[in-house]
Amino acid sequence: MLDVVDPATGERVGEVVPATEEEVAGAVAAADAARTAWRRTPPGERAAAVRAAAAAVLADVDELGALLTATTGRLLGQARASAEVAAELLEEAAVTGVLDTGRSLGGSVDAVDVVRREPRGVVAVLTPWNDPYPAAAGLLAAALVTGNTVVHKPSERSARAGHELARRIAGALPDGVLNVLAGDGATGAALAADPRVHVVAHVGSTATGRRIAASVGARGGRALLENGGKDPLVVDAGVDPAWAAQQVAVGAFTNTGQLCTAVERVYVHEDVADAVLAELVALADGLSPGDPSDPATGLGPLVDERQLALVDEHVREAVDAGARVLAGGSRLDRPGSFYPATVLDGCTDGMRLMTEETFGPVAAVTRVASFAEGLALAAAGDYGLAATVLTPSTAHALEAAEALEVGTVKVNAVFGGAPGGSADPRRGSGQGRGFGPDLLGELTALKAVHLEAAPTA
Repeated sequence: MLDVVDPATGERVGEVVPATEEEVAGAVAAADAARTAWRRTPPGERAAAVRAAAAAVLADVDELGALLTATTGRLLGQARASAEVAAELLEEAAVTGVLDTGRSLGGSVDAVDVVRREPRGVVAVLTPWNDPYPAAAGLLAAALVTGNTVVHKPSERSARAGHELARRIAGALPDGVLNVLAGDGATGAALAADPRVHVVAHVGSTATGRRIAASVGARGGRALLENGGKDPLVVDAGVDPAWAAQQVAVGAFTNTGQLCTAVERVYVHEDVADAVLAELVALADGLSPGDPSDPATGLGPLVDERQLALVDEHVREAVDAGARVLAGGSRLDRPGSFYPATVLDGCTDGMRLMTEETFGPVAAVTRVASFAEGLALAAAGDYGLAATVLTPSTAHALEAAEALEVGTVKVNAVFGGAPGGSADPRRGSGQGRGFGPDLLGELTALKAVHLEAAPTA
């Protein structure tokens, strides 16, 4: 049994009872039993079911948003928007999922050659607590619309929110097509080890992702991983300091820094460093921590005491190693897992704050003498999820797009991008396309079929 604690008050508000071994096996068995009928369901009918699921989610975004706020401390407006994004992802998959079902090949005139796209089978979807609605909806929609059946385990740190989203989606589907389990890492490990599970799609920590990849790979399955990040942001000379500071603040402080693509390392050209930091400190000081359901609150709590302790530890170690606190810098003396928006200057590569995922509202700044130095530092490290560059130079923008070996490069906008983009995370950040139309390809298998007429008797 796992306690559920309100991150805004620190009070115990419930519990999560992990699924038993029998319940895990039963969920997989249900998905396995349903997969033949679901894969043979016409693609248009599968798409209609996913579209109905999108409508069910959209109808309840207020309730889902409030639940996410109560569960993880996300600001209410952001939590509601997160539920809306989940509905949009389901709707998008209902459209794009039926467009590419294979292709014909140019062969002999008296034969037919085609390449078919077929579902892989049973997909286990393991999703995180920090942004659970879009993370789950994107994977669930892609798996379902392409004819796979699913066993879904939301994070134990957002179990109720994850269950309620999945319940609305499952309501639009035949029995057994989408099965939901409560549980922790042991539950996810049991799913990854089950030979009836053909694909494990995991969004979460790098350490967990590597264990999943080893387990799934050992039995010949497929792992699709979007894991940790330590995303850098480079600020070039010549930028508007107020605008650059706003971009850094959005990247570092949104959702209290608890996003996979949060900005965790900031490299600022020394020509603009003082001006950018002055603006950034003012923004950080203006974010008032408080009740995440209050529209006036600028910064919600971290998800729990464990995350608070990690953030505090990273910051204290950096300060002991020479970093200077310009804003925030210590946990707040109040109930709940609150940590202030923090700005540190003088951070160096040897600090854990600059090498390991912090997942908190911390802008860790290093001053650099040139754009080339900032780009080189940004390109280094064990992760390769995303990176941002703020620059007025087209040449520098093009150089960054080439040099940064990450899944997504963003120039002059810390968040954003057109729908339908696909990317491969690199190194410790995972493997496989976890979003966009190419995700549909990850969840389907290609089969070449050659057909000739039999000779007459």
